[in-house]
Amino acid sequence: MRHYTTDSAEAMSRVVALALLADGALDNREIESLSRDGICDRLHISPETLDRVIHEFCNDLLQCARAPNVGQIELDRDLVDQLLDDIRSPDLRQQALGAIVDITNADGCLTGGEAIVISEAMSLWGLELQRVARTQVRPAQQSSPRLQIDQAWLS
Repeated sequence: MRHYTTDSAEAMSRVVALALLADGALDNREIESLSRDGICDRLHISPETLDRVIHEFCNDLLQCARAPNVGQIELDRDLVDQLLDDIRSPDLRQQALGAIVDITNADGCLTGGEAIVISEAMSLWGLELQRVARTQVRPAQQSSPRLQIDQAWLS
């Protein structure tokens, strides 16, 4: 896997590529989230840099990732950690985790690979989702089996 300068646009672009490919394929809804949610602008990544790094990342994966089946590539945690470790700035880490969450949430389905990327980023970077989520994360509450309507939803 090639090396990029710590906290560079290329390192951040590779984290975006990792989020895009964590479920094993490029999904149009995830790609559309880059512009719809302003992810590239928030991360100060040019479209040209992102495009180049995605291609480089795919080439690197073909060289070093485990391929248990034809057309499938598996990323191990060590490789994910290595890629995430290229982001060292606390502010950039927070922005990157927010982008990862936005990208992986774009299709409304969280796969195992995406959960691993989010979990590893949170663990390695010492961040919590509440700090980066664009929606309010509320603690789980035990409720009775009957339908309960939250008054906040009615107002």
